[in-house]
Amino acid sequence: MNGEPTLLVVDDEASNLESLERIFAREGLAVLTARDGKDALEVIRKRRIDVLLTDLMMPGISGVDLLKAVKQLSPETETVVMTAYGTVEAAVEAMREGAYDFITKPLKRASVVRVVAKALEKQSLLVENKTLKAQLEATRRRPMVGQSLAMRRTLEVVQQAAPSMATVLLLGESGTGKELLARQIHDSSPRAARPFVPVNCAAIPEGILEGELFGYEKGAFTGAVARRDGRFALADGGTLFLDEIGEIPLSVQVKLLRVLQEGEVERLGGKSQKIDIRLVAATNKDLRRAVADGSFREDLYYRLNVIAVNVPPLRDRRDDIPLLVDHFLARFRDKNGKLVSGCTRAALDVLTEHDWPGNVRELENAMERAVVLTKATVIDVEDLPREVRGAPPLQSGSGRALTFEIGTPLEDIEMRVIHETLRHTRGDKRLAAQLLGIATRTIYRKLEPTAAIEDGSKDPDGASGYDNLAMEPPAIFSK
Repeated sequence: MNGEPTLLVVDDEASNLESLERIFAREGLAVLTARDGKDALEVIRKRRIDVLLTDLMMPGISGVDLLKAVKQLSPETETVVMTAYGTVEAAVEAMREGAYDFITKPLKRASVVRVVAKALEKQSLLVENKTLKAQLEATRRRPMVGQSLAMRRTLEVVQQAAPSMATVLLLGESGTGKELLARQIHDSSPRAARPFVPVNCAAIPEGILEGELFGYEKGAFTGAVARRDGRFALADGGTLFLDEIGEIPLSVQVKLLRVLQEGEVERLGGKSQKIDIRLVAATNKDLRRAVADGSFREDLYYRLNVIAVNVPPLRDRRDDIPLLVDHFLARFRDKNGKLVSGCTRAALDVLTEHDWPGNVRELENAMERAVVLTKATVIDVEDLPREVRGAPPLQSGSGRALTFEIGTPLEDIEMRVIHETLRHTRGDKRLAAQLLGIATRTIYRKLEPTAAIEDGSKDPDGASGYDNLAMEPPAIFSK
């Protein structure tokens, strides 16, 4: 047996206690003893007990009563009972109350060691299973990653709204994490122990959406061969999350409005039934505009828009990108068994500067690709997707786009682009070269003459003085 699992032996006979204590100490267990049920309960209240080995017939609290109490105090503890009578009735009662097994007196060393070992094995498996479930649940309920001001404001509203029964409408672009926020609302509410049922309204064909949401009776339509509960019924007592709610047709909007007003759902071909759900909806559409053009009911809009939460796009919370990069890198590194420790500064700068039209979902995909495909232990710019490391439009230091007069020598234009790119990359020539689609040595070569004119020298690596960010840009920028 590995480690030191803890065994509690309870018997009113001192000789039995001493014998069992010696036997199991040799087996590598930490052994505790008690002379009666009362003392045993005191031990269990203070210590974690893996297996309880108790006599059935004891004065005061019997073995069966002790078993019942232990199941309340320490459900993970497995119990083995000892009886001198060997009656079927005593064994059946003990097993019915949750005992793992029973053994008869006089005890045989091999038998009692074998039974306790099996009880320990079962207890270990149960604990491991519970731990894995907790880890999976923690992963499913992972909180939103972000400390930017925009994200903190969103999370403050979410935390205030979560304990209430109010309908929440999450507004934001695709990929911003609206479903994750919906789960956070559910998990922070009094309904956390009840079902969370997500529905992507845009992913369900219009012809079957009504049946999916509200359910149907057998024979309600061709193909309805059995009665089926809809998503509303499945979420009874919990939270229903309707994603992309702006995509539902007007005919379904009418029924949805009735559910919200009356608290009743009507299966197709059936009768109405009361339901108790908390609704969280989300959309990337402008519902006000949809109301104006007649594609979304105004009364439903106001029913949904009780607490509106604006979920910021990733480009408006760039401070969170390094945190998200670390989060995704750790997840995909562990998932794929890769030895990736982080990102280079250049790669992180590219990730931070990208506009992320696909938001957090796009960043997640980019990090998974980078972790899987990199051959190094650190993710560099070339490991990132092409669309992420593509050169953004260059801006001058004043925020205006670079412009050139007709007749400006090509060499001057080339140098201005290089210098401005270096300003953009904070002097990182390798990143600048990648953004411009040229070799790094080309930048060194083109800068070399300028550096020689400026200070008459160059550094040992052949780099120009423009690596020093405190230096003034060349005179050409003031033209």
